[in-house]
Amino acid sequence: MARLEDHCAESAEVFGESYNELHKWLDEFAGSEGYGFKHRRKRHHERGIQQAIELFGEKAGDVTRQHIITDLKEEGWTEKDRFPKDEEDYVKMGLF
Repeated sequence: MARLEDHCAESAEVFGESYNELHKWLDEFAGSEGYGFKHRRKRHHERGIQQAIELFGEKAGDVTRQHIITDLKEEGWTEKDRFPKDEEDYVKMGLF
């Protein structure tokens, strides 16, 4: 599982800054009771990208998408697969 530091380093390399607070927000439910590794279902989808833009600004969309893609690839997802729309879709796709 990609750590906060990994996501921040990738963002710094690709986008020129770490976006630490955005990555913390995306993984806010990680390790929490009832979610643990399944926390990704909460914000790792198109709806989560829209929420990030609303909270952090337009640039957050690209950064959030990169974070999600990095995590999805750990679950066996490829860029040939469709991108999850929302939490329900994420679960239906078997991504968690």
